[in-house]
Amino acid sequence: MTAPILRSAPQPPRSARRLAVAGLGALALLTSSTLLTPGPARAASPPRPVTVPERGTNAYLDAIRHQPRLLSGFFRKLPKGADLHNHLSGAATTEYLIELAAEDGLCIETATMTAVAPPCGTGTRPAADARTDRAFHDAILRAWSMQDFPPDQNGHDHFFATFGKFGAVSERHRGKLLAEVADDVAAQNQFYLETMVTPASAGAKKLAAEVGWDSDLAKLHGKLTAGGKLDRLVAEAREEADAADAEFRTAARCDTGQPRPACDLPVRFISHVGRGSSPERVFTQIALGMRLAERDSRFVAVNLVQPEDGEIALRDYRLHMRMLNHLRGVYPRAHITLHAGELWPGLVKPEDLKFHIQQAVDVAGAERIGHGVDLVHEDDWQRTARTMADREIAVEVPFTSNAQILGVRGDDHPFTTYRRHGVPVVLSTDDPGVSRTDISREYQYAAETYALSYPDLKDLARASLEYAFLPGGSLWRGNPTRDGYHLAGACRGERPGVSDPGPGCRRLLAASPKAALQWRQEAAFHSFERTFGSTPGYGV
Repeated sequence: MTAPILRSAPQPPRSARRLAVAGLGALALLTSSTLLTPGPARAASPPRPVTVPERGTNAYLDAIRHQPRLLSGFFRKLPKGADLHNHLSGAATTEYLIELAAEDGLCIETATMTAVAPPCGTGTRPAADARTDRAFHDAILRAWSMQDFPPDQNGHDHFFATFGKFGAVSERHRGKLLAEVADDVAAQNQFYLETMVTPASAGAKKLAAEVGWDSDLAKLHGKLTAGGKLDRLVAEAREEADAADAEFRTAARCDTGQPRPACDLPVRFISHVGRGSSPERVFTQIALGMRLAERDSRFVAVNLVQPEDGEIALRDYRLHMRMLNHLRGVYPRAHITLHAGELWPGLVKPEDLKFHIQQAVDVAGAERIGHGVDLVHEDDWQRTARTMADREIAVEVPFTSNAQILGVRGDDHPFTTYRRHGVPVVLSTDDPGVSRTDISREYQYAAETYALSYPDLKDLARASLEYAFLPGGSLWRGNPTRDGYHLAGACRGERPGVSDPGPGCRRLLAASPKAALQWRQEAAFHSFERTFGSTPGYGV
């Protein structure tokens, strides 16, 4: 819903374009900061060549690892590609949501701190009181986010409860929320955002109730499309997106002489599907999201959301995967990314830990996996990891969210296991407003916890654009996770940030939004390394 939304035709799923890949290239031995995990699961590739500017930047990073202010500045300025796992309603800061509630004249139920429509009767207070009553403001802040939540307690229930408390605010202002979130993404030195929204939610609920359930999925889809019913729902979703786009452009001042940074950030949307709903409603939302992705270039994919450990989500998990498998055949140009494996021992029964990621990969045909935390608790998980590596199915890792919801951090997290098996990894935020985090802190956590070198971080950032649902060919050839990031034929020998591309490379960049953003990031890396890789006293 921003000015530079990408209009190119949707591309076929990555797994259909690139299957014969495997392995993980070992990183060059730089300093003690380089991540080395014993017992590689796949044959190691030759060490990744390291440039002099990269070596100098890595030396600077090593030198400031115990200087918090400098470290924070380094990670904020680090070019960080894209955020691919981001829920719009949970991404805006809680302070901004509170201010929106006040502007809209909403009320706050004092017993639950839930935003409700006016008038403000017994047991409620105007949200506007938070502007002058600091204690009231902070009580809302804690209820609507993980602010001050005890780190030694399980935050699962509190985390998911926040969305119901501020839902009356977030559902009103998709455009304003996007302006705030996109501004922050740009400020974090990222170049692209895929964020999740729920299109035509009320209409989908109504249509699902009208059609009802049919275990024959082909017949059920036929009932949805009969008489143009699903097409009318798609039109409703597009009108809703148009209205949000207009609100966004006004809030971000895109058509004025002083546009906010959000106006220049390419954004695409992934359609939420509530996995805790009835089967007919889940199927309707999936069909809507996939049909929408083929009809409107602002939308690219679908994703199942809500707690994966919920009663209905567990009961119907295999059914949901079959739904996606069926509709993938109907809508082959729509992408699929799935919350899968956002589970941990003690949260669910042992039998529920055995198959979720495998089913998402093998049955639903997911092109990316969100969270994937319970990998090693699944049956034959090594085979699933190999499949993800072979098909280049990336895993979206939001460290803060995993720690808050599941209590999983450090060595318990499968981050190094995925990397050891050659699975592409992209760092993400999930719900940075609720979690009180940002993408810079996610990168810093990764570097500090897993002793990552600067080249490690650079390749993680590159992966976030490589595995984005961006149309067009890549700037990189082959499987960069396995073979390293080497410029594709049209741009081979070029030097982003140093010189203008030649004719062949210019044609690729003009034809491919993906390659164009990747080139932009490489130019940003060149500037970044000139700043940090040539710092007196560091580097080579």
